[in-house]
Amino acid sequence: MATVQVSEAEKVYILHGIRDDLRVDGRGCEDYRHTEIETDVVSNTDGSAKVTLGHTAVLVGIKADLGKPKPMLPKEGYLEFFVDCSANATPEFEGRGGEELGTELSNTLYKVFNNKHSVDLKSLCISPGEHCWVLYVDVLLLQCDGNLYDAISIAIKAALFSTKIPKVHISADEEGAKEIELSDDPYDCMRLNVENVPCIVTLCKVGHRHVVDATLQEKACSVASLIISVTQKGTVTCMRKVGGGSLDPESIFEMTEAGKRVGKALHAPLMDLLQQEERLGTKRQKVGFLG
Repeated sequence: MATVQVSEAEKVYILHGIRDDLRVDGRGCEDYRHTEIETDVVSNTDGSAKVTLGHTAVLVGIKADLGKPKPMLPKEGYLEFFVDCSANATPEFEGRGGEELGTELSNTLYKVFNNKHSVDLKSLCISPGEHCWVLYVDVLLLQCDGNLYDAISIAIKAALFSTKIPKVHISADEEGAKEIELSDDPYDCMRLNVENVPCIVTLCKVGHRHVVDATLQEKACSVASLIISVTQKGTVTCMRKVGGGSLDPESIFEMTEAGKRVGKALHAPLMDLLQQEERLGTKRQKVGFLG
């Protein structure tokens, strides 16, 4: 994870501000930074999105490919995650510096998204035990300024929303073997229901309080963080503690309640924005370097 050096005077300044619910950039403890979302930014994918959260930028591309269901779940498709930490995001990712973080992020994303409570995996099944759709989710970190998990989860939900999977037609030949034909019509496609796809909320314990969407400077003052994935109904689907410090039971309870509150409030405007962007169709203006 990218880190910055903070002096003792800066730590005191940050701690006192958070104690009074006034952070360095003017936000409250449960406020996010300015967020920009673009979908369909990569042409050779089935779904893609770019999210900029403050100075943290993430690009997600999803490619649907035919595969074989897992033996234990013959009636479901599945998702595979790969996270690439670009050396442009921070010098710490140069060489093999970003591999460990990429593996850690991939494992967490797998736990959060690759389950029947988050994505309708049964809709990805084509022929039970024989054929299914496998969604390869590639995440590229373009710029790192803290709060990677939240930015990545928003980008994945936006990319899944924009994903278009070709319709499949199954026929049998003279010998009875199944033949799979994919529709060439770009409008003859299947869309995923992303209503239950959770968003990740990361809460950092700074002093005696906790903050949402911490910057690198605030992260340097934090003893530990709690990563919570929350659905639109406020249900917690996954929780993980990171950092070398400890959290007492009361802090965990307060941070969990705050995460549920913030996560639930995050879904409605996100879905409204995605639906509003889709209604624009070809009229929508591309912005950013990918436009």
